[in-house]
Amino acid sequence: MSSAGQQLDTNCMTLTRFVLAEQRKVPGATGDLTQLLNSLQSAVKAVSSAVRKAGITKLFGISGETNVQGEEVKKLDVLSNELFINLLRSSYTTCLLVSEENETVIEVETEKQGKYIVCFDPLDGSSNIDCLVSIGSIFAIFKKTGDGAPTTADALQPGRNMVAAGYALYGSATMLVLSTGHGVNGFMLDPAIGEFVLTDPSMTVPSRGKIYSINEGYAHLWEPAVAEYVASKKDPARGKPYGARYVGSMVADVHRTLKYGGIFMYPATKDAPKGKLRLLYECNPMAFIISQAGGLASNGVKPILDLVPEGIHQRAPIFLGSKDDVQDVLDLIKKHSA
Repeated sequence: MSSAGQQLDTNCMTLTRFVLAEQRKVPGATGDLTQLLNSLQSAVKAVSSAVRKAGITKLFGISGETNVQGEEVKKLDVLSNELFINLLRSSYTTCLLVSEENETVIEVETEKQGKYIVCFDPLDGSSNIDCLVSIGSIFAIFKKTGDGAPTTADALQPGRNMVAAGYALYGSATMLVLSTGHGVNGFMLDPAIGEFVLTDPSMTVPSRGKIYSINEGYAHLWEPAVAEYVASKKDPARGKPYGARYVGSMVADVHRTLKYGGIFMYPATKDAPKGKLRLLYECNPMAFIISQAGGLASNGVKPILDLVPEGIHQRAPIFLGSKDDVQDVLDLIKKHSA
């Protein structure tokens, strides 16, 4: 048998190794963030494994069903949420958790508390599970600022205060994209060794793309500026028309925008005047990553990262992607509001 097959890379840059190397660059680092990122990595691996089996084991089934062993079968989004909460709690680095699945903040037991606050969507796009469309997990990490016991107010920080953010995409492969405030790096899960390996170092968004991404089913509810912008992208008289791509799973749409450029939009509509996507665990982390990659993210009036949240499940309109593409739509919004 030939041994000339694929060679194992004996010096691959794993996510764990990468985070440790980043830690060494910070004078006085305690290693807490490294520990926290390792726990998040474990949660993503576990969710990825569950997602891969979802169709077979009916993990997307109705919550509360029992399987043949008489155990309760959990819906995939419930399972993902529990995985994230348990792994973050047991990391001894967090004090507050904000999850898309929980109405109120989750306070970590005093003896397990650390200095970080994590806002996360454990399974973004979960309504797409049954049709096998890509889904993902999103997270944002903040540091607790005040003294005393953690309260909801500690989680209501503007995105500029973020220490790190990332998302995992469970697509044709599992990818984890991470920024600790020094650029953006992408890691692919190698199932052969069970590790995330650096495959996309120093990711940047092209300054202009050729794709616009928006749910056109709501076109009748758009503000005039958004309608004008989308019409301009289809008009051959204004240059080569853009391609339209919309998955309806934020992680998949933003990941494509990060890789190929262009613009992703979820604007306010007459039905949803504050937008639909949540600021703390969808808009903020994605805005952080896109900004770190050289792009722009705005609610149409001001940068997403400058918004001060008033509630943990607050919504916000969002326009993000290539700098020049986002600027075009912002200029139109300004023109229409003048």
